[in-house]
Amino acid sequence: MAENTVICEVDKDGVATVTLNRPDVHNAFDDSLIETLHGALKKLDDNEAVRVVVLSANGKSFSAGADLRWMQRMAGYSEAENLKDARRLADLLQTLQHMGKPTLARVHGSAFGGGLGLLACCDIVLASENVRFALTEVKLGLIPAVISPYVSRAMGERHARRYMLTGERFSAEEAYRLGLVHDVVPEAMLDERVQTVLAMLLENGPAAMAATKALMDRVAGGSLDEKMIDDTAKRIAEVRASEEGKEGVTAFLEKRKPRWLRRR
Repeated sequence: MAENTVICEVDKDGVATVTLNRPDVHNAFDDSLIETLHGALKKLDDNEAVRVVVLSANGKSFSAGADLRWMQRMAGYSEAENLKDARRLADLLQTLQHMGKPTLARVHGSAFGGGLGLLACCDIVLASENVRFALTEVKLGLIPAVISPYVSRAMGERHARRYMLTGERFSAEEAYRLGLVHDVVPEAMLDERVQTVLAMLLENGPAAMAATKALMDRVAGGSLDEKMIDDTAKRIAEVRASEEGKEGVTAFLEKRKPRWLRRR
């Protein structure tokens, strides 16, 4: 991978750890990092041996957002070139949001701008208690356009409006209150908490977790009408009739481990 800006490792249990590796610039985004990270996530999503994806970072920060040198280059781009460039980040976020594997963000230090956008796309976010968050684009005369759909879904429109407009920093405790972060722990306990949550995820049926993610995409914000009710009934019927569904219920009744656990 280009300049080792992203490190990807998969362990024997199928846990893929994707680590942002530009610690000298607080893991700030540029076009190269975006392309490399996007490619890594697509490969992991296609890899049947991968069960869970952990997004982490080296250095003092999770991510400081956009690289200032990259933004300076973009200032000289035409509108068409800027659109193409913005679309790359949009594609990355869309891929992360819709991965068929559970995604877990391990957050430390700070998560600003696009870095906050990344964790907003993850299913589970665990943060150390000293993390600071911010949506600082307006301070540069810019807007958090590409990340806005994901941030709004993660923390709610009203809260997103405030922090996008003020650009102020907020704490891990506030991020937890808003629903952006699921757990806040002392930094020394962050890896332990990550391992605890991973252990819970690895107990579950891989296909069932993928189907659950697709289900949540369908029902989130949708109208509770006959069409949705019919759709949810069809989904559970399909899963009950699936190989994994039958195996899971049978294993429970027979008081044994399902096949997906015996493979570990």
